[in-house]
Amino acid sequence: MEPQDSQSEMIMVVPADITWADVPPVLPPGAKIVVLEGNPFEPGLYSLRLQFPSGYEIPAHWHTMIERVTVISGTLMAGMGDKLDKEQSKAFPAGSFIVLPGKMHHFAWADGDTVVQINGEGPFDIHYIDPADDPSNKAMD
Repeated sequence: MEPQDSQSEMIMVVPADITWADVPPVLPPGAKIVVLEGNPFEPGLYSLRLQFPSGYEIPAHWHTMIERVTVISGTLMAGMGDKLDKEQSKAFPAGSFIVLPGKMHHFAWADGDTVVQINGEGPFDIHYIDPADDPSNKAMD
């Protein structure tokens, strides 16, 4: 499924239309992504879904722009802070909605197989609190 520009055409997606791909190297390997609308790495609105296997972790990080997360299935565990801390995480089951202001330090992990939808305004960026956690650095090793 090719991402579409919502500014010029109607977008209607059913689950059978979704083709998952590996996440880009800015995210830890093991998850899948589908872009539903726009291009997250260019200016403008975008909608995407991420599919996390059980136990998948995104270390503490922040984004320049606001991030809106809807849990589609499974349970997303998330918290605020400079280090992933499972003890300080809150459970967000399917149907939950999270709005994260730009530059808020946060982390997430999947308690079981989990799918989330992220809506935002590009360009998407991610800044890991600990540079050693940035998988794009590891991809260059």
